[in-house]
Amino acid sequence: MSLSVANSPTANPEPAGTPRSGTRQIVVHKRTFVQGRPAAYSVAGTGLPVVLLHGWGLAHHTYKNVIASIASQGCRVVAPALPGFGGTHDLPKTDFSMAGYGRWVADFVEALDIDEPAVVIGHSFGGGVAIRLAHDHPERVRSMVLVNSVGGSAWRKGQVIRSIAERPLWDWGLHFPSDVWPVRQATRVLPVIVEDFLPNLFRNPRAIARVANLARRADLRSEVEDLRKAGMAITILWATRDGVIPRESFEALCVAAGVVGTVVEGSHSWLLADPAQFGEIITTDVHVAKLARELERNSPPKKRRGIRRVASLLGKVAGAADDGQPSATDS
Repeated sequence: MSLSVANSPTANPEPAGTPRSGTRQIVVHKRTFVQGRPAAYSVAGTGLPVVLLHGWGLAHHTYKNVIASIASQGCRVVAPALPGFGGTHDLPKTDFSMAGYGRWVADFVEALDIDEPAVVIGHSFGGGVAIRLAHDHPERVRSMVLVNSVGGSAWRKGQVIRSIAERPLWDWGLHFPSDVWPVRQATRVLPVIVEDFLPNLFRNPRAIARVANLARRADLRSEVEDLRKAGMAITILWATRDGVIPRESFEALCVAAGVVGTVVEGSHSWLLADPAQFGEIITTDVHVAKLARELERNSPPKKRRGIRRVASLLGKVAGAADDGQPSATDS
């Protein structure tokens, strides 16, 4: 077990993504067993359970300041290193799919004895895993936040909208540098990405390649439509300079979910560059989930509605929670 301290007064002055609440948060790195195999994860805070799922090529260490920012709002945040990354054992070949990753996260939550639905936040590839988790194991998910997520499967080539699976790998590669540009962005993002990406690349390059292909081909629009029909509360975020997930893919997810997505200034990994801003943006989601949780606890068992109650509350409290939100443009 190891410790990371976010917002420590002895750390460098105002490091990238330091939670602005001023609350000292300790992120603890731990290990457990999931499906009989070793798994690494980070945890911080107490209160409302939140599961944070990382992006492609990364792991739980990269998100330590994001974890601290969310935990400062009165949440217990757990962030697993998904199979193949961060020292967590690969999925067996027979389980290597988005559904297999979703099933693994459901078993991870069970291994940690989290006995109530969690707010699930998924970034990039982790967003696709979050969708399958919510679709296949709805009892585990209270609400969902998708951040620059895979799954929309739409890409523009000239004037034609195509499946993102048709996008050449070289075109993906051309857009990756934009994720760490300009220089100010690079100084914030590169140090935290390198912490996990390089070890993952040296430790398990095969997983890097396999998961990249899985993410590239993920079309989860029908699953998102099913979640919308079931009453799942879904928030979808995207950033203006994201060259990894095209705007067309983001908009396709919004259509499937029946929601108005939120566009923020930044690149694909904007939440790593400024986790405090990310924490502020999802304040409404946290507030709604907490309110739903209290209503469930105070209601007779026969009247509890779980996920549907979260969805019905969203419109009622969103206006009250708007104050203090950072500026963002609705798509």
